[in-house]
Amino acid sequence: MSEIQRDLKAVLDSKIGKGKVLLLIGPRQVGKTTLLKNMLESVSTEKKVQFWNCDESDVRQFLSEANSAKLKSFVGNSDFIVIDEAQRVKDIGLTIKLLHDSFPNVQLAVTGSSSLDLSNSINEPLTGRKFEYNLFPFSTNELVNHTSMLEEMRLLKNRLVYGFYPDVVNNPSEEKEILTNIVNSYLYKDVFEFQDIRKSSVIEKLVQALALQVGIEVSFNELGNLLGIDTVTVQRYVDLLEKAYVVFHIRSYSRNVRNELKKSIKIYFYDNGVRNSVISNFSPVEIRSDIGALWENFLISERIKNNAYHNKNAKYYFWRTTQKQEIDFIEEVEQNLFAYEFKYNPKKANSKCPLTFSNNYPNVPFDVITYENYMDFVRKK
Repeated sequence: MSEIQRDLKAVLDSKIGKGKVLLLIGPRQVGKTTLLKNMLESVSTEKKVQFWNCDESDVRQFLSEANSAKLKSFVGNSDFIVIDEAQRVKDIGLTIKLLHDSFPNVQLAVTGSSSLDLSNSINEPLTGRKFEYNLFPFSTNELVNHTSMLEEMRLLKNRLVYGFYPDVVNNPSEEKEILTNIVNSYLYKDVFEFQDIRKSSVIEKLVQALALQVGIEVSFNELGNLLGIDTVTVQRYVDLLEKAYVVFHIRSYSRNVRNELKKSIKIYFYDNGVRNSVISNFSPVEIRSDIGALWENFLISERIKNNAYHNKNAKYYFWRTTQKQEIDFIEEVEQNLFAYEFKYNPKKANSKCPLTFSNNYPNVPFDVITYENYMDFVRKK
């Protein structure tokens, strides 16, 4: 089977030689290293390439103790250097800045599995020196381009349950085992290593609680009572889980109406398969009571991937009033709003936009997304 082409590859290829560090971050096991290796194949064979893997202790030691003289001896006459799993090195941002400034003709590409340390140690030293991109599990668009739209539509029920992690997609008979391994071995690794988080069981219970509340407004106070921890700690743990690319949140939209919810959030998972593995539910779509949550999580995560890969700067919200009028998803692009309701079953495609919303936000397009018309939504550019 030929390798699935990532949408970001063309973007990364176009940035080679532009004088900035290429920074690629995202969850573990989504193919960051593979993508960079594929990118290196596009580089002229005449160029000298080095690959520094920060999972190796000697590489970590060298990079954490680096100075100009040491770097010069290691860089040599290299044209391209990849630093893989950079979050493993203390103060890696300063070292990358030193490399970039000392060797301006050397192209640097850096990967990291989380933004926990990277956001603190790279962003400030590399201000103005980097192109930063997120890589997620495979997207619907990437898989359609690899096979066909018809094939992906046939596999939709599978994707809703098992998700898009590359190892899952490439091994269709071993999804449960692979997802269990991802959750047990990789999902929380960055969180537990960051700031020496000791209450691993609390983090795991929190993720399970969030998995059962997909598509529902989240109360940090209720989560704290459930887990026996204070609200501030819940918020801190959720923030760590977001920075480790386990979950993400969207906020309620409020501009004009007095009874709109103004400070609520909903939390979603970057991958349906991970969400289902966390709650140990791989039941087929036909017999699930949470198909609405699966559909909502799938569509929003796919939309976010597609927008990110095509450099579409969007903001995301949901809308609800105290009278429980609601809209599942609102996208804001260049101050233009687009409203969407998610109904898996096409028989519910005649859902109407709430009058309170349409009266207060006239001329905002409203669409219902079902399994019959979802392709345009998740692949729209």
